[in-house]
Amino acid sequence: MKLSPPPARGKRRVISIAAAAVAATVLLPAAAFAGAGVALSANGGATRLDGDQTTAIRSEIKNASAKNVILLIGDGMGDSEITIARDYAYGAAGRLPGIDAPPLTGQYTTYSLYKDGENKGKPDYVPDSAATGSAWSTGTKTYDNAISVDIDGKPQQTITEIAKANGMNTGDVSTAEIQDATPAVQVAHVGARSCYGPDSPTCGSDALAAGGLGSISEQLLNTRADVTLGGGAATFAQTAKAGAYSGQTLFSQASARGYQVVQDAAGLNAVKTADQSKPVLGLFTPGNFPTRFLPTVATVGGADAAPSTCALNPDRLTNDLSLPNLTNKAISLLDTNKNGKGFFLQVEGASIDKQDHAANACGQIGETLDFDEAVQAAMAFAKKDGNTLVIVTADHAHSSQIVDSTPPTSLSTALKTVDGTTLKISYGTAAAGGSQQHTGTQVRVAAYGPGAANVVGLTDQTDTFFTITDTLKVNKDLPSLSRSASAASSDYRPTKGEKITITGTRFNGDRQVTVTSSIGATVGTFDVIDGKVTVPFTAPNTAGDVTLTLTGVQSGKSFPVKITVK
Repeated sequence: MKLSPPPARGKRRVISIAAAAVAATVLLPAAAFAGAGVALSANGGATRLDGDQTTAIRSEIKNASAKNVILLIGDGMGDSEITIARDYAYGAAGRLPGIDAPPLTGQYTTYSLYKDGENKGKPDYVPDSAATGSAWSTGTKTYDNAISVDIDGKPQQTITEIAKANGMNTGDVSTAEIQDATPAVQVAHVGARSCYGPDSPTCGSDALAAGGLGSISEQLLNTRADVTLGGGAATFAQTAKAGAYSGQTLFSQASARGYQVVQDAAGLNAVKTADQSKPVLGLFTPGNFPTRFLPTVATVGGADAAPSTCALNPDRLTNDLSLPNLTNKAISLLDTNKNGKGFFLQVEGASIDKQDHAANACGQIGETLDFDEAVQAAMAFAKKDGNTLVIVTADHAHSSQIVDSTPPTSLSTALKTVDGTTLKISYGTAAAGGSQQHTGTQVRVAAYGPGAANVVGLTDQTDTFFTITDTLKVNKDLPSLSRSASAASSDYRPTKGEKITITGTRFNGDRQVTVTSSIGATVGTFDVIDGKVTVPFTAPNTAGDVTLTLTGVQSGKSFPVKITVK
């Protein structure tokens, strides 16, 4: 049977009930694929936003625009995890004041794709945080373990890269190591999520020494978000093995490139501004943040024991470094765009997932409550600002379940809730000491502000990329943003050995520019700051013509500057 091509994005398909019934009988099981004739692995190939289920309210609001977007991700925060935290802290009839606050809600699908073999490009129904994060950050479905590359390993541009190229401020906040999958998907492109730093053996061809883009931490410095806050300081103590900063630690490199590097609350509180000239890199723990609550231990038959309550973890970071305060700090630093172009901020509550893996009910509840407070902070700003879209969602679901009676073979625990009754929680996908599994169910997505109605109904995770970029009205053709690039010299007729400056402007689609010389040497690679790059150059000691060529690393745009040495 010949399949018709899908409609252009933005045009709704109208199918009669009778025709839909016929299609259902003919196309199953192929109907499971989103959009006939379009590969799921293509950019936007899995989107549902303009499909048959588009609602009237969404069609009225989908073209709304916002100045700012705050995307909040509860890692592993499925409906069950939300309900457990709500029941424990606010009661069955209560509401989580942050997570439950956005008025428009929907569900989205989260599956990843198989990378190779006979199932290449087909759905892998239970995803990891790398594939799911890549989906919303790029609009492209990919395989588990991939960080913002497609199933063939090709880098896919991220919301952070797009927003920055369009002159917006950008931020990335997490309670995990900042190299972990969810924060990494906004700032890096690697085939293996464990490629944290130059010492990581899994980097392979992505390593700088192998001619690749470098590890996640090295690419983070290249992407140059205005504000980066989280854990993962241990990786930045590693030493670069190649590139312009070979032999230097990543911390030293960051300082040399103008970053404000802070590692404690006092240092962060002292930061008053953050921009491309002086971006903030705040790394407050060697690894992940400590949890809010001490762990509980789920055991076989554990829910038959007397119910316990969750206790605060004395090792928790100070309140200044809590997720809601980091969120507020990031917003205050980002909401200062000199060009009036707004900001994009991603915030992750990372350890809901990590404690769910450990079958640690109090651990996951505490992290959900921390995340809820971060959502409250974002919502308070959005309501005051009036021009901010807030999206609250998860990367994937997890396996904790509220059960009626103690399961005879699964791990379980009992907690005393604010209602005064017992909440029994079961973990049934791994034995004691094992890692509980993700699940493949759809997860909640909720939103507030301009464009929020685009989350209503059933969408796919990749739709979030288009909801955000369309609402921000950004130009996604980044090479075109460097089309008008030019360069000039402070002196076109320098004397031998004279120090001059080559200045490139309007390289807006680039994060770095490489400079080469006609006399054979590569001058170096330089950061682009607000579209401008400044290159110091010492004229050779031989008279004659020299051409310096500035080439945008991301756009490929080249511009030559000819000087004559006297």
